[in-house]
Amino acid sequence: MAELGRKSVEEFKGSDKMPIIVVLENIRSAYNVGSVFRTSDAFLVEAIYIIGYSAKPPHKEIKKTALGAEETVTWKYFKTSVEAVEELRVQGYNVYAAEQAEGSYKLNAIGFEPDEKIAVVFGNEVTGVEQSTIHLCDGCIEIPQLGMKHSLNIATAAGVVLWELVRGRV
Repeated sequence: MAELGRKSVEEFKGSDKMPIIVVLENIRSAYNVGSVFRTSDAFLVEAIYIIGYSAKPPHKEIKKTALGAEETVTWKYFKTSVEAVEELRVQGYNVYAAEQAEGSYKLNAIGFEPDEKIAVVFGNEVTGVEQSTIHLCDGCIEIPQLGMKHSLNIATAAGVVLWELVRGRV
């Protein structure tokens, strides 16, 4: 553990976090939620906001894929996306939906300031981010995809987006 430079739970909780909040809107799979917890831990994100019927800790399937990250990453539950976005705005976050949409920003081409507070909404595995939520956002971020398939599992998409947001800050 020491050779890998891993933080203890106490060190993690006391660490300066990236000014990034992950928002999970109506995620069907608790395994996906757990995977996002694990990725969020890896990138020291500020928090995860869980919305709607998405599973939340404690949950055995989250625990299985989070591997303890549900104990380190701060999270908060909201019944609706409106409530979550309102809180994000009060905290000074710019809010984006991870969604393919007309006029979306390509993830590899969008420029964020190193200290900019960013929240990214990831939506349901089948239906994506709700249109009503997209209307509340500052825009949509799209992961460029080159193959026949033009969608990614939400946990994979979160990993790609979070790395792109974090890499310019480390």
